Amino acid sequence: MNSATVDDVLRIYGLENWGAGYFSINRNGHLAVHPEKEDARTADVYELVRELIDQRKLAPPFLLRFPQILGAQLRRLCLAYESAAKQFEYTGGHFPVFPMKVNPRREVVEEFLREGKRQAVGVECGSKAELYAALSLEQPPDSLLVCNGFKDETFLRLALLGVQSGKRVVIVIEKLNELKLALKLAEETGALPWIGLRAKLYSKGSGKWASSGGESAKFGLTTSEILECVRLLRAANKLGSLKLLHFHIGSQITDVKRVKNAMKEAARVYAKIRQMQIEVEYLDIGGGLGVDYDGSKTTFEGSVNYSIEEFANNVVYTIKSVCDDEQVPHPHLVTESGRVMTAYHTLFVTEIRDEIETFADDIPMAAVDDDDPQVIYELKSLLDGVNSKNYREYYHDALDQKDELHTQFNLGLVSLEDRAKGEVLFWEICAKASQLAHQADADEPEFDELKRILAAKYLCNFSVFRSAPDSFAINQLFPIMPIHRLNELPTDFATLADVTCDSDGCIDHFVDLKDVKQVLELHKFNDQQPYFVALFLTGAYQEVMGSFHNLFGQPTEAQVVIDAGGRYHLTKLITGSRIGDMLNFAKYDKQQCLENFQRQIAAQVVGGRLDQAHAESAMKQYEQSVNGSTYLE
Repeated sequence: MNSATVDDVLRIYGLENWGAGYFSINRNGHLAVHPEKEDARTADVYELVRELIDQRKLAPPFLLRFPQILGAQLRRLCLAYESAAKQFEYTGGHFPVFPMKVNPRREVVEEFLREGKRQAVGVECGSKAELYAALSLEQPPDSLLVCNGFKDETFLRLALLGVQSGKRVVIVIEKLNELKLALKLAEETGALPWIGLRAKLYSKGSGKWASSGGESAKFGLTTSEILECVRLLRAANKLGSLKLLHFHIGSQITDVKRVKNAMKEAARVYAKIRQMQIEVEYLDIGGGLGVDYDGSKTTFEGSVNYSIEEFANNVVYTIKSVCDDEQVPHPHLVTESGRVMTAYHTLFVTEIRDEIETFADDIPMAAVDDDDPQVIYELKSLLDGVNSKNYREYYHDALDQKDELHTQFNLGLVSLEDRAKGEVLFWEICAKASQLAHQADADEPEFDELKRILAAKYLCNFSVFRSAPDSFAINQLFPIMPIHRLNELPTDFATLADVTCDSDGCIDHFVDLKDVKQVLELHKFNDQQPYFVALFLTGAYQEVMGSFHNLFGQPTEAQVVIDAGGRYHLTKLITGSRIGDMLNFAKYDKQQCLENFQRQIAAQVVGGRLDQAHAESAMKQYEQSVNGSTYLE
């Protein structure tokens, strides 16, 4: 490959900024995935996709899962806290727990528990369904099962089952009534899990989820409620069960300064409780450790201005300082850093199927003749005369002429054919002016907007609502780039449209080191050659929060492991949702659908509007369609 080309491609897509060492471009110009940060072993993503299509006879879109990256991120997290503890002489331990809400898939949770045996990795659950699943999992003996969220009696009884099965269950109290109910059940059963208290801190995080913290936060006990919990536990002679203090100031904290403030306040609360002769051992700092989605290393909501190591250093140093000042033991730190542990391990690959034209540049423009209205002559003159010196002026003139064209059309002064001719001329002027502005490196809002309007709209075979719901719901940025042709410079600007019947089913904001791009650089679409693009860092929240809008179902999923020799292996394949699966989801009975359609076809035959041969063919086709993919095939 030409090194200059590769450098340009890396700069365009920012792969080295947000990829955390897990992604690169190989000699074939294909995207490569590494099982460890900057590991020499790789999987060629394009070859993998071709294998799924050509050999396995599967159709995109594909969710590619690389479980080794889960282990790599967990090890990096644990090493960061271990190194920080050693550097600052912190005597407490580190107990990571994986929050199931981030990605509850069994293979994800089990991978963390397998990989984390030495680090005593536990699980955090926030609902009865998550707790039920967690109770079935084999955890390391010293790990924690942390129960967050609002709880009823059934939830608490499930937690008691966890205690009976030998797990170290911690019930985090969110409301006073939960503690009263837990004490009642303890009196009834003679068993009580460890108790944690969730403090409502004054400190807030930063970014999209800053409102998760602070005095108006949804979760957490006020100072007076914490003291009331202590009183209730003491009265019930259960104060020894109070083992953990918990807080959470929001997901994806962008600014490390907010982390320091929260740790200082939480450590002070912990210290004051310890000084009340209550042996709280664990301080659960919640989640919040963010992912640098755009690679800018800033406080922008799609980024973070720190590394995992910097985050851990600030946490450990701040808590140690407060504890030493208050002369209390250093607590064991519990972390719930689910986003940073899971985001990198999945790659969503879709195929571009078509281009939605802004204007029909593939239709020959009719010649301008003597019978055309004056507005057509003006537009043709502008198109012929636009150049690098006058493109601004001519673009503005073209805007005026376009308004005049539509005014005359509404007054009935120009025909539909004239309007079509004038619109083609206008868009040709726009395209030429945009190209000249790009060549001049013009940094002007109106030409940035023109570039966005003129950008190709590539139709991608996926549903934003299913596979990247945060892109639609909260304008989350996900890195996006092709998985092949990366030894060629992209020449087109495009936005991505999905296959749903919804105008919001599009992605029109993209990562950039200094800004948010409104268009993405892609190669010129050729409907004779398949073209695949990937959405990165989708492993956190996207799978569980995706909806079945338009009844588009789950994509085909492939789990990929790279062996010591650098060869990749498909260790698990899950075929994507069929039409029949989505009928079941929407509470349709497949047999009833078939019978109802058969009655309608039979009525057409009886009425003489359809012959028997076509009726049988229609029934066969309808019956077979239920096994087809919900996506384009």
